[in-house]
Order: sequence, then C-alpha cells, then structure tokens
Amino acid sequence: MAHRKLSLTDQIEETLIAAILGLMTVITFANVIARFVFNSNILWALELTVFLFAWLVLLGASYAVKTHSHLGVDAIVNMVAPPVRRAMALIAVACCLAFSLLLVKGAYDYWSVFAELPPTSGRWFPTGFEDKFRGQGWYEVQDIPMIAPLRFLEDWINLGESYEKMPKAVPYLVLPVSMLLLTFRFAQVAVQVWQGRIDRLVASHEVEDELAEARAKAGGTN
Repeated sequence: MAHRKLSLTDQIEETLIAAILGLMTVITFANVIARFVFNSNILWALELTVFLFAWLVLLGASYAVKTHSHLGVDAIVNMVAPPVRRAMALIAVACCLAFSLLLVKGAYDYWSVFAELPPTSGRWFPTGFEDKFRGQGWYEVQDIPMIAPLRFLEDWINLGESYEKMPKAVPYLVLPVSMLLLTFRFAQVAVQVWQGRIDRLVASHEVEDELAEARAKAGGTN
C-alpha cells in the first residue's frame, strides 16, 4: 500500500499529537506507580493530564478535518449527481467555516482576559477590540507548579508578581490556536472542493467497499 507524503504541517501536527498522547501515558503510569508502590501521589498529575487531553482533542479536531477522519453520513450525497454533490459540499464547508469563525472569536475572547489582552467587540463577529476590560492574568491553575522557562509571563501579564502555580493563560492558549487551525483546515477543504479534487468533507464508505470486495474474493476461492 502506498504511503502518502506528509507535508511539514502534517508532520508537526502528528508529532505533537503523538507527543501529547505519550506524555499523558507516562504521567498517568508514573502516578499509578507512585500511588501503589510508594504510597505517594503526584499532586499535579491529574490536572496536567486533563489539560493535555484537552489539547489532544482540540488539536486533533483540526487534523481530522485535514485527513477527512470525522464521522459523517453520506447516504444522500451518494444518491445525487456529481454537480449536486459538489454544490452540497460547498454549502456544508461554508457552514463549517462560518461556525469555526464564531469559535475563533469565542475562544479568543475567553482566553484573552487571562493573557491581559483585550477581547473583541461585536456580538457574532469581531468589530474591533474592547477599550475597557477586566484582565485576569493573575488566575492560576489549581495544582500544576510554575516552571522557570515561563517566568517571563510574570512581567508580561502579572505586573511582575510571581506565580506559584501556572497561569491559566498557558493551558487555555489551545483554545484560540486550535480554533484557528480548525478554520484553516476548513478553508483548505473548501479549496479542494472548489477545485473538484474532493466532493465531500468526510470519508466515504471506502472501507465498507473494500470489505465487501474482500468477502467476494474469499467466497470465490471457496
């Protein structure tokens, strides 16, 4: 079977997703050993694993759009002619783009106050930035300790005050980043549909067809 050539962005995404999954496994395993072998506990392990899982899901959502791995129902799509199928795909990807843009605004507005940045104005789509807002840069996570490489954030978003725990701006950064990636991936799919390279957002029943073909071959050999 031929292997598809991965682009640089695909390699970065796959490596990051694999690294997050591996780190979750290591942290969970280490905490189990600490608890049942040494009768101890890694206090920050659970919270860090939860944040890593959130990163995994949110980053994985955009990558799944790229690889057409999201679940979908294509029964109606398969019944219509190719021009209608392409039109339906364009309408679907336009709706996805509009929704992802709404998510970008909401994600940024939620994260921005933790980073001492102004949220956007406008109810649905950004019309500018708020002049007055209440920053929440001093908010910390519950258990994860602050690490030295991130101490520069104390001057940037906490008026020089030291953090005992990691500021919420760090783990919550995945919200705007992942939604931007999601929008970018939907834009890529829109271009592919427009150019006629694909006719749907999700994978078709290729696996079912291959299984049926395999069963037919197996039956023919009996």
